[in-house]
Order: sequence, then C-alpha cells, then structure tokens
Amino acid sequence: MKKNPFGQTGLYISEIALGGGVTGGILIEGPEETRKAALQRAVGAGINWLDTAALYGDGASEETIGRYLPSLEPRPQVSTKVRIEREDMNDIPGAIERSLERSLKRLRLDRVAMFQLHNQLGEAVGGRTSVMPEQILRKGGVADTFDRLKEQGLIGAGGITAAGETKACLEVIDSGRFDAAQVYYNAINPSAAWSHAPGAWQAQDFSGVIAACKRHGMGMLSIRVWAGGPLATPKRPDRLHVFTSGTNVDEEVRRAAAVRAALGDAYGTPAQAALRFALANRDLSSRVIGIAALPYLDEALQAVAQGPLPPEAVAKIEALCARDFR
Repeated sequence: MKKNPFGQTGLYISEIALGGGVTGGILIEGPEETRKAALQRAVGAGINWLDTAALYGDGASEETIGRYLPSLEPRPQVSTKVRIEREDMNDIPGAIERSLERSLKRLRLDRVAMFQLHNQLGEAVGGRTSVMPEQILRKGGVADTFDRLKEQGLIGAGGITAAGETKACLEVIDSGRFDAAQVYYNAINPSAAWSHAPGAWQAQDFSGVIAACKRHGMGMLSIRVWAGGPLATPKRPDRLHVFTSGTNVDEEVRRAAAVRAALGDAYGTPAQAALRFALANRDLSSRVIGIAALPYLDEALQAVAQGPLPPEAVAKIEALCARDFR
C-alpha cells in the first residue's frame, strides 16, 4: 500500500488508516478473535496507522490495541485523542495530561505517534462539548500543553479534529501550532477542499480547511469517509450521530442515495466508490475507516487496489454538490 508523507512530521502514513471508533466498532464490540484478526489483516495489507481515542468504548478500543500491538508485524503507528469534558475546563492542562497517562497505560506504550484534541471547535454541533480557539491558543492552553508533552517525549505530533464551527477551525489551523488535523471530507460533503461553496449548497461549509492545512504543512486525516454509514449502504443506519451542521439523518441518507444513483455500480460497491472518492484527493495524507466486520475491511482494501475514482466520476459528484444533490 502506498505511504504518503504525513505533513512535516517525518512520518509516512498508509493511504488508509484503521479507525477504532464506535462507527464500525470492530475493536470495541467485536468478538476477541475478530478484533485480533482485524488488526492482523489490516497490518498485513500495509496499513501502518491505527487511530483510536480514550472515549472510544470508554477505553475499550485502546485496550484492544494494547493487547495485540506487540504481536503486529510490521508494527504500526498509533494515534489517540483527548476530549476535554465540561467539568475539566478549569484545568485544561491537567485534563490533557491525565487523559494521555491513562491512554498510554491502556495502549501499553511509553509514547504515541500523535495525540489529538477531539473536541469540536467554537460552536459545537449536536450538543457536543466544544473548546474555544482562545482556550487552545492562550498561554498555558491546549497548544502549549501539547508542546510540553512533545518535549517530554510522550507524543510525537499534536493534532486537532477540524470540526465544529468552520471559522474556529480555520483560526486554530492558521495559528500554525499543530502538526496535523482530522478533516471532515466525503462524497456528500467535500467542502473542505473548496475555496467557496456553490450557491445551492445547504450543508456545513468547510471551505478553506484543506488549503489552510497545506499552508502550514499539516498532515491530514480524512474522517467520516462513509458519512457514518449512509455512503456505505442503502440501509438507513440504526445509529448515526450527525457530525456537521446544516444537515440531519434524513438529509445524509438523501444525499448518499443521490451519489449511488449517479455512480451506479461502475466503480465498485457504494462503500468502495465512496472510499475511492476520498482517495482521489491527493492532498489528504490518509483516510480513516471504521469497520464492523472483516469482510468490510477486505472491501476497503479492494477499493485501494482499484485506485482513486477517475475524473469523470469525481465530476459527477461535483455536479451533485453544485445543486445540493437534487
């Protein structure tokens, strides 16, 4: 599998990374032998990055990785995350340090390749806990704490999740204080790659986010490649936590159906076509995928082997965006 430079970290990251979150949830909810097999199969196929967080399964994802990491060959890099809760806002550095300490213990590591802030920035979506740019960039804030953890050798790189209020995301990115960002990017909301949204666009507009990351040499991980499920299957998801503003479950399902209708089966399964769309954006360092079962991992690996969507297919999706998938 192709490896891409991960910003200016000096690391090289595989075109897709295995996510350990609740979307998919194989490292949290799967039988023990399936969790182990997923990690082995991913690494054996060339995936060299495992993405997890303390909040995924209340530590269960990290614990799964910690159990099997010593036996994985070649050994992958691991990134994890901290979400600062409302009750910890008066001691942000302490909350970050305590979270990392617990994560390292669960992962059975002395250091992680990357540590990310996983709060939404500015005005949050869906009642999630947010952090303001001032709390991140002020003296003694999140950025300073991450710098100190790097100096201590506990983390290799510091990152953010570029979600919440777009203006706040751009302010934090343009501070130049972070090495990487998780970027919301998929076939029903590729706006992070735009300079501006078309006039008919109704969903959240992340325009400028990828360009800002590029200006500062940041590595970029694409998240929600399958929009939490609707882009992977026509079945309405049983649980879907909408991650962005200007949309809801019905709208996500409607837009995904429009993508399937436009592409048909010429580019693989719906999940493969959606992943291949994200692969077509070469500004992205990698794309984090969450899976529920081993066949879905095989399906994703086949999509990587097929390569990015061709320009004519990407153009069909861009045309859909221009008319808000109508």
